[in-house]
Amino acid sequence: MNRSLRFRAVLALAVLAVSLYIAATVPVRLGLDLRGGTQIVLETRSTDTGTGTDATDRTLEVLRGRIDALGVAEPTLVRSGEHRIIVELPGVQDPRKAADVLGRTAQLTVHPVLGPAGDAEVSAPPLPDRPPEGVLPDESGAPLRLGAPALTGEHVRKAAAGFDQQGGAGWHVTVDFAGAGRDGWARLTGAAACRPAGDAARRIAVVLDGKVISSPQVDPSVPCPAGIRDGGTRITGSFSPEEARELALLISGGALPVPVETVEQRTVGPTLGREAITASAWAAVIGTALTSLFISVVYRLMGVLAAVALVCYGLVSYAALAALGATLTLPGLAGFVLAIGMAVDANVLVFERAREEFAARRRPSARSALAAGFRNALSAIADSNITTLIAAALLFFLASGPVRGFGVTLAIGVLASMFSALVITRVLAEFTAGLPGVRRRPRLTGIATTGAVPDRLARRDPRPMRRPRRWLAASAAVLALAGAGVAVRGVDLGVEFTGGRLIEYATTGPVEAERARAALADAGFARAVVQSSGPSGLTVRTASLTGAEEAEVTGVVRGLAGRAEKVRDELIGPSIGAELRRGALIALAVALGAQLVYLAARFRWVFGAAAVLALAHDVVVLVGVFAWLGKPVDGVFLAALLTVVGYSVNDSVVLFDRIRDIARKTPGTPPATVTDRAIVQTLPRTLNTGMGAVFVLTALAVLGGPALTDFALALLVGLAVGTYSSVFTAAPAALVLQRRGAGARSDDRGSGSRTRTGSRGPGITPSGTRTRGSARRRAT
Repeated sequence: MNRSLRFRAVLALAVLAVSLYIAATVPVRLGLDLRGGTQIVLETRSTDTGTGTDATDRTLEVLRGRIDALGVAEPTLVRSGEHRIIVELPGVQDPRKAADVLGRTAQLTVHPVLGPAGDAEVSAPPLPDRPPEGVLPDESGAPLRLGAPALTGEHVRKAAAGFDQQGGAGWHVTVDFAGAGRDGWARLTGAAACRPAGDAARRIAVVLDGKVISSPQVDPSVPCPAGIRDGGTRITGSFSPEEARELALLISGGALPVPVETVEQRTVGPTLGREAITASAWAAVIGTALTSLFISVVYRLMGVLAAVALVCYGLVSYAALAALGATLTLPGLAGFVLAIGMAVDANVLVFERAREEFAARRRPSARSALAAGFRNALSAIADSNITTLIAAALLFFLASGPVRGFGVTLAIGVLASMFSALVITRVLAEFTAGLPGVRRRPRLTGIATTGAVPDRLARRDPRPMRRPRRWLAASAAVLALAGAGVAVRGVDLGVEFTGGRLIEYATTGPVEAERARAALADAGFARAVVQSSGPSGLTVRTASLTGAEEAEVTGVVRGLAGRAEKVRDELIGPSIGAELRRGALIALAVALGAQLVYLAARFRWVFGAAAVLALAHDVVVLVGVFAWLGKPVDGVFLAALLTVVGYSVNDSVVLFDRIRDIARKTPGTPPATVTDRAIVQTLPRTLNTGMGAVFVLTALAVLGGPALTDFALALLVGLAVGTYSSVFTAAPAALVLQRRGAGARSDDRGSGSRTRTGSRGPGITPSGTRTRGSARRRAT
């Protein structure tokens, strides 16, 4: 064992040992969509008294106090941007109550009552950020004239709910004032005590958010004008236990410095999360087993070692998730499973390169062929993984909600797969190939044979790029068909992009979507979109609903199904829906631009432009397929789309890398011939890598349940389209652009006696005449 191999072996063992320790001791933090709970996104509104980040920070602290008083286990509150706060409440299944408690401004003020007012004098409720004064109705609806506020919620030391069993007052809230509030309370109650009994001016009004919640008479025992000097009072009314506790929570938690609005709300039941975890685990096991079996059959002993490295990859990526404290969401879990299928890509690249080295007899042994394979495949592995990391970074920075978790797991999976292939697989492969028994029988390694597909291609010697414009015409026809789907069927934007309410129910038996749609239309929800989700599930998508309307929709569904459990509930405000639409378009544009810049820098602008044309083709086709199928285009679809962009670029990068390699080794060869050879040499890698991803995605589509079926379907379609476009769209587009560029340069030089070479492109003609691409060379 040489020094470099020994170093890699020690590094691999150290990383695996640390990963095993982390996986055994540090649990991965599950997102709310996997463990169940409610996520609420609140947006602060600027007022005359509070603007900017300071008001948002103060609001965050008040909300933290309210949530602590609610007793929610492991809540999470983080600021997002300048005006938004993301609240995660694990285990909370009643989003209406949580949003009401969090969203109420809780502006508490205490006023002297000046006297009764006529009905015509009742004023509209004031703005929540301004203390009410003037005329407001009391608890019974009788109008009262109120003076300026004498006390506010800032003077409150504490508030608590209590039950008066002896006095018969029922549930009440006791409030203790502190500091200047004690003196203010004494003056206020002292002035009221000087009024005669029964006079309206002997009352004191307690106002919360512009509504009189209590206006008690000052007890005759209170002295005039000394008042109540201990700073305590009791708010009585017809409170239920829940109302009393909630009122005490709001008062003691403090008033929000600015009003807040719920712009996004997601609730997932624990059952859905458990089912998704179980289904994804089975999909990972089955997909990994099928992928391992496939590469073991194709690459024999090296394939078995790659399967072992695949298991090590799973351990390393899981430990990385746990060590970084990343939150594993449902799309992130799907990304973790998908990365298993994509992790074989680097191994396949290395093994195919090693086969070529051994077949050309440039390397005397399987071990030296493997070393050359790792060395020659490094640039393609790096380029293809960097393009995927670009897509993952865009998902993290431009997506929102659980989809950001997919970007995190995808990035971790890419980095872990590179370590698995370039370190773990290399250590195992080179050590095994150096064993005496393996050296004597190199065919055991799977490197000594080129494989059935390359042998068949070598015998037939296909020339697919003889007429590249035909392939571009075929791609244009596919684009037209996809565009027809968008024009005829339209794109069904999900609730994340349109705003509104989405509720998913698990029913005891199957319910026809048309029947549920008709029942909801009869109930007044004619624009509700109803879809079946799984064998016994129903999804209802509508505009924003009030609490009563949501209860009515649930009642209609339960009337049809007998029993229906709400497993998912999402509310997206119109402002955030428009923002997510804009973000999706920006993410797509930035993805295409970033890939163009990177490929132009690594190769040539011609290859970058051709790859971006192929990516645009993939995007349109995938959207068109979903339009024809009537599937929703939502945040999860966006994650799949950007993943397809990264995956498609992988194939294009591998092809362009081989084109560059062949052109460097055989200067003067016509570009069309170079491209044909590159396609033939990289096709086995494309098929073998694609099969690994197909196994995993098929298992995910079949076992993943309704939550992951559309995601897996989008990736399967994108995988097929991306594989096609990298060969039959990007390659011919590069040839056409290359010829046009060469023609433009020749025209600029003013040479009028050049010879055209037809489909061969600029290069050397068979007859040996000098052409545009090689004016000084002659054919031999």
